[in-house]
Order: sequence, then C-alpha cells, then structure tokens
Amino acid sequence: MSSKQSAPKNARKSGPAGPRQQSAVAPAPAGPRPARLTAAAALTGLQGLALAAAGLYLLVMGLLGKPDSPQQAETGGITVLALAVLPLAAARGLWLRRRWSRGPAMATQMMALPVAWTLYNSGGGAMIAAAVALFVVSVGTLVLLVNPTATEALGIGPRE
Repeated sequence: MSSKQSAPKNARKSGPAGPRQQSAVAPAPAGPRPARLTAAAALTGLQGLALAAAGLYLLVMGLLGKPDSPQQAETGGITVLALAVLPLAAARGLWLRRRWSRGPAMATQMMALPVAWTLYNSGGGAMIAAAVALFVVSVGTLVLLVNPTATEALGIGPRE
C-alpha cells in the first residue's frame, strides 16, 4: 500500500476482539490532580451551589410568599436555577480534569465580576461584604484557572 493509500480507520484500530469503539470523551491525564485545579473546581462549584440556593429561594418565595409579582419571582427563580447549571457543570468538568471545562469556568468568573460591582454600588454593609467576597473568589478562581499547573493538568498546552 502506498503512503497515499491507507487502510480504513476501523481496520487500523482493530484488535483481537475486532474494531475498537472510539470514546467520545478523552481520558483524564494521568497523575494526581493539582491542588490549584481542585481549588478552582471547589470554588466554581460553591458559586454554582450559591446560585442554585438563590434560585430555589426565589422560586419558593414566588410560590409561597407574598411578592409584588409572583410571576416575576417565579421566572427569576427558574432563570437563576438555569444559570446555576453552567458553574456546576464546569466544576464537575474541572474535578474530572476535562479540557472543555476551563472555558465555562472562566466565563462564570467573568460574569460574576459585574455582579460584584453592582452589589458594591447598591449600598448596605451586607451587600458590600458580599460584593468583596464575590470579587475575591472570582479573581482568585481566574488566577487558579490560568495557572500553568492547572492548564497542563487539563491537557491545555501552549500553541505551536
């Protein structure tokens, strides 16, 4: 067979039991998970859990409470619950060292920064404390996610 002609893909990847099935998800890189990646996964997961708790609270208060607009409270609760899916999925992906998870995790942190700014400008002491905490967690998680140790653990290397 010449170099331009090659065997079909399934023939090249066959073993004693016949053609191998290709996995849709690449296996996680070998070795222990770096502490920085573990911390980024935990912080992203905590943000997702906080969003889920806030969404559930809004939904329950819309159904059982006395809001000015029950429909708006319920819609807001469902929306916040839907938004919680992104950081929760990203946290799971980071924990399992999936390459795709870094993008959604970074997007979550970048979306949290304007929220922190809005909380800071809204006034009260509790809101300012929440804003500072959200800002610190978001920037800290971004730093963890761009760290070379974390990117290598996710299988993301420099461009060639």
